[in-house]
Amino acid sequence: MAVYPPPRRLLKSLTLKVWLATVGSLTLGLTPVLPTLGQTPAPLSPAPSAPQPISPAIEVGIVQRFGQQPTDQLTLEALGGDQLTLEFATGGRSETVRSRQVSLDIVMEPLAEPQLQERVVLSSHRSFESAEDSGNQWRSRGIEVELAQPGTWQVWAKRDVYSTPLLRRLLVENLEQQGFTEPYLDSQVLTAVPRSSWIVNGYRYTRDLLTIDSGFDRIQVNQELYPGSLHLQPNSYGTYTLVNQVNIEDYLRGVVPHEIGSTAPQAAVEAQAILARTYALRNLRRFAIDDYELCADTQCQVYWGWDGTVERVDRAIAATQGLVLTYDNELVDAVYSSTTGGVTAAFGDVWNGKPRPYLQPVVDAVPSPWDLDQRSLTDEQNLRAFINLTQGFNEGGWRYFRWRVQSPLATLNQDLKTYLQGQKHPLANFKTIQGLAVVQRSRSGRVQQLQVQTDIGTLILEKDEIIRSFSAPNSILFYLEPYTQANGSLGGYTFIGGGLGHGVGMSQTGSYRLAELGWSSRQILAFYYTQTQVQPLTSALTFWKP
Repeated sequence: MAVYPPPRRLLKSLTLKVWLATVGSLTLGLTPVLPTLGQTPAPLSPAPSAPQPISPAIEVGIVQRFGQQPTDQLTLEALGGDQLTLEFATGGRSETVRSRQVSLDIVMEPLAEPQLQERVVLSSHRSFESAEDSGNQWRSRGIEVELAQPGTWQVWAKRDVYSTPLLRRLLVENLEQQGFTEPYLDSQVLTAVPRSSWIVNGYRYTRDLLTIDSGFDRIQVNQELYPGSLHLQPNSYGTYTLVNQVNIEDYLRGVVPHEIGSTAPQAAVEAQAILARTYALRNLRRFAIDDYELCADTQCQVYWGWDGTVERVDRAIAATQGLVLTYDNELVDAVYSSTTGGVTAAFGDVWNGKPRPYLQPVVDAVPSPWDLDQRSLTDEQNLRAFINLTQGFNEGGWRYFRWRVQSPLATLNQDLKTYLQGQKHPLANFKTIQGLAVVQRSRSGRVQQLQVQTDIGTLILEKDEIIRSFSAPNSILFYLEPYTQANGSLGGYTFIGGGLGHGVGMSQTGSYRLAELGWSSRQILAFYYTQTQVQPLTSALTFWKP
């Protein structure tokens, strides 16, 4: 079975012996060959040593679209007593300059003649998970694709395959004839392009690629401190990405306090550290189109460098050093959320794709006040009764455990118009919504399909696309109550629900209470991720199976 390889920077840090062991155990699936009857057995080889723990470096895009605005600027500084080393190419040769500080800016470079920038967008999504599944479906139809994130997640027809305007138009026309309404051509004509530029020692350099190192392996970016080194490189959107190459354990110091909170109980912080490490290493494929691995916001994990590190959080990271969460010797999809609303969601409740056996609905309470087997939340009345329960849950008392949001019709209309226009949807020119109705729920109560009746037609919104389409709900665990205006016409809807975000995996707020009850980090993880194991990260583990 093919597996996702270790990160590119890991390959540089492993010895050849360890890398060969990785290839043998992970990729080739080699089995020993037994001698034929009558042959003299070959001498036995020494028993292989146990896989050694590894601590890879990863690549995080900390500024993803530098140059989107012509006024964009970044100031990079060395710490006191240190210098920055800048490496770039000049005339085909490597050049190195040193400086205490450098400011990167953008020069708009006019093109000799207008240039067409165009791609076929096959589908667009709120999340990487659903985009990846959509990409797999397009591949199964014989279309080569790549995943991109110019703003939202998109599936593009592979640019080096559909490389001419004719091929791109033929593809879109063919898909339209087959009944697909989502694909469209994203085209614009460029007369100038942004180029990254900087001044050092009185001379301005304009280059597309730049590597920045420092003697202390610490660099300030707009006064925020980042460990490791930096690379400025072009991306697929005509702008640049500033990439931080950082060891995974150093990376966690800039993630864990911002994700779980610096005041969380120690066992909850340790659970978060294991999840953050696992999540990062399983998701290194996200930005393959742009030649880096992770982002630094909520589309991956919040990473703010070393500003805001906390000693007690550092102790939790050290106590769990190298530990990851696994299922069948593969890193789990270690998603987590702020607040589940009292019940976690299955992976398929929120995203499309292959089910994860360890991500199943769990009532977030000890002991449980609700039996999902006896009272499934697929039933609308059960769901309403569940939402109206407020006592006995791990998240009780937290802000987003229960909520009510009233959304006027004018707001709903504008939200939906913005969404549909971004999708190039045929109903984007509707005038008003005439009704909303939940038509399908999952076992965890999550809305699977929301029917939207407009004056010119009906559409179905599915799963997490619902909270991309409307700003009112904080999650897809909700029910609807219409309200009327004085003249009796529809005034809007009240969304009544629980949770914040997708609700899959560990509830960060729920983990607080479990830790306060004396649960260990391993017990907390076992509660939210069934049939999983905590293991040291070694070359014997699979990072991700396609």
